[in-house]
Amino acid sequence: MNLRVPSIRHDDCDELAALCKAGGDPLRLNVLRALANDSFGVLELAQIFDIGQSGMSHHLKVLAQADLVATRREGNAVFYRRALPHTELLGGKLHAALLEEVDNLALPADVETRIAQVHGQRAANSQDFFARVAEKFRAQQDLIAGLPQYRESVLALLDKLNFNGAATAIEVGPGDGAFLPELARRFGTVTALDNSAAMLELARHVCEREQLTNVSLQLADALNGVSLQADCVVLNMVLHHFAAPAEALKHMASLLQPGGSLLVTELCSHNQSWAREACGDLWLGFEQDDLARWATAAGLVPGESLYVGLRNGFQIQVRHFQRPAGDTHHR
Repeated sequence: MNLRVPSIRHDDCDELAALCKAGGDPLRLNVLRALANDSFGVLELAQIFDIGQSGMSHHLKVLAQADLVATRREGNAVFYRRALPHTELLGGKLHAALLEEVDNLALPADVETRIAQVHGQRAANSQDFFARVAEKFRAQQDLIAGLPQYRESVLALLDKLNFNGAATAIEVGPGDGAFLPELARRFGTVTALDNSAAMLELARHVCEREQLTNVSLQLADALNGVSLQADCVVLNMVLHHFAAPAEALKHMASLLQPGGSLLVTELCSHNQSWAREACGDLWLGFEQDDLARWATAAGLVPGESLYVGLRNGFQIQVRHFQRPAGDTHHR
């Protein structure tokens, strides 16, 4: 006797059920909260939530099956981030509502502490790199994208903003100081912030050689304890060295005067994992939409963008974000 095998038909309810299942576990909800403005690997998440790697992998699989998280491969590592809800699709409104509710929750204090530890480990790796390679900084940068390859694009955006001669500027992470003469010619006062004494010493040589009397150099962490504000903040190939780039953009926004402009030059997302070791990159570039989303969350308004394609296959994005003129109480 031949028995008919019942056909398995896809039911729209299956997608909703997967979404409800994924959101039905407190740990998975906390994972979504932790990924609100960050991206972590499975080992980092296992450390943050103090569970085994296999257990965390299971939770991430459930979240991925419900399209609540997306993955991005960086070399041999896989990083997880929140997937954006598409409210026009089935389950999209439920997805958006779930994230909105999750973002109103506070993470447990011990989880926040371990997130800070992971960020600290990333930051230490970055600082150690720059302490080791200060003398060959330019050669290291030129492996991917040196200043000459994007200088004119940054200046084109900068000059279009028409700052007056008395305006102020901050460059965060000036590297060897090669861009400081351009800023010194366009602004009344310029402050260069770097947390690496070795790199700041290279910038000091440039200031002395070019006689940049309106430039001050400060050994400081732009993410902690800096009370400066300026009309323009510049980050050239710096954001991918920050442990938590979304949080870093919030700090950059706080350095802006109302109506001020943030100029960010960054690599577009790529898969050249050798850049981690050779150039000290914590992140392999960024998706254009991620930068815009993080800047918007920081209270900034996306402006014009320029893109520069390089012969080595990398692409550079030069982005302008502005703090609204009426924003006198920044978040």
